[in-house]
Amino acid sequence: MKKRIKYPIIVEGKYDKIKLCSLFDADVIVTGGFAIFSHGERLALLRSLADKAGKIIILTDSDGGGHLIRSHIKSAISPEKIINLYTPKTQGKEKRKREPSREGYLGVEGIDAQVLTELLLPFCEDSLTEAKTPITKADLYALGLSGRPDSKSKREALLKALKLPHDMTPNAMLSALNILFSREEIEQKIKDLS
Repeated sequence: MKKRIKYPIIVEGKYDKIKLCSLFDADVIVTGGFAIFSHGERLALLRSLADKAGKIIILTDSDGGGHLIRSHIKSAISPEKIINLYTPKTQGKEKRKREPSREGYLGVEGIDAQVLTELLLPFCEDSLTEAKTPITKADLYALGLSGRPDSKSKREALLKALKLPHDMTPNAMLSALNILFSREEIEQKIKDLS
């Protein structure tokens, strides 16, 4: 059984998320790389996550781009709500890429699993902590937020009411809802919108 990470983890890309989720039970949010600079809604989401969880973990690549993204996030969130984790600067290229990055360092996705485990282990929840019941894809369907002709408009209305980015995919929305709200809160919000 994977250990549960206590705080949301902010990474640059989907492959970073896939790597971390293969090692831990974690809420991993993707910035979309430099897209974070043009999407104020994403920063608002990160602020909400930091407020709700108490802290967020920033784990960007150890290159110039990763540092810029990290600095941008840090400029928008109170320092006491940020945990900065850094991967070692390791020369190499990710298996899925033909060429190494411009600076020649591995990103989060390419870092050895043992190194990532050691970095994140101090932030695992106590196994005795009672987990809340997660909102599932089946719940989204039951609530009319997926699989129906009007699901997209219902999702957009809910996201707007919750002050979350309007362009979130259903999977990204599900992840954010599970971090920020209980199942009961979402059910009530949907009733209020009806």
